[in-house]
Amino acid sequence: MILERIKPTMIYKVTAKIIEDKIGEFYLKLTDGTIANQRPDGEEIVAAMKRAVLTESGFAEWYEMCFCSSPLQHERETQLDFYFTEITTDLVDDYGAVKGESLWSYMASRTDV
Repeated sequence: MILERIKPTMIYKVTAKIIEDKIGEFYLKLTDGTIANQRPDGEEIVAAMKRAVLTESGFAEWYEMCFCSSPLQHERETQLDFYFTEITTDLVDDYGAVKGESLWSYMASRTDV
């Protein structure tokens, strides 16, 4: 019998600084299906951004599930590094709550549409 290697699910608490002049563009991609259709992680990126909050001036925090060997490697290469800087990740056991204002609402207010 061949045993398939199953990748463990990792959950990270993420803190990142918003790139202000790009965050509205990110919101548009989150809401028009562009990111949701990205495989394998698009739906989780959208869900994570809906959970994200502003924690201090210019910074956001959220929890995100990842299957990459390096924390959020694919997510960063394809999306996050274009819209955030100073990204840090901490491996956690489960999703948690972060206090702050909705990042989703903030991003919506930053679109030019």
